Amino acid sequence: MVDVSQHELVPEHTVLEEEALEDVLEEYNIDRTDLPKIKRNDPALPDEAEIGDVIKIVRDSRTTDQSIVYRLVVE
Repeated sequence: MVDVSQHELVPEHTVLEEEALEDVLEEYNIDRTDLPKIKRNDPALPDEAEIGDVIKIVRDSRTTDQSIVYRLVVE
């Protein structure tokens, strides 16, 4: 079986620590539930991701070196 999360085209997905999450939510003046969602069964998620966690996704970007997005893990 292929591990999709290790494919070169899948951006880096990491679970965001609570302290870092609080900073992000404060910076954008939003609640955790305002974030876009990602399903728990998404193959790109790290194994330790649980429902309610926030995932930091770092993508390559043409206009900037990197693009960072955040997703809330849902069922």
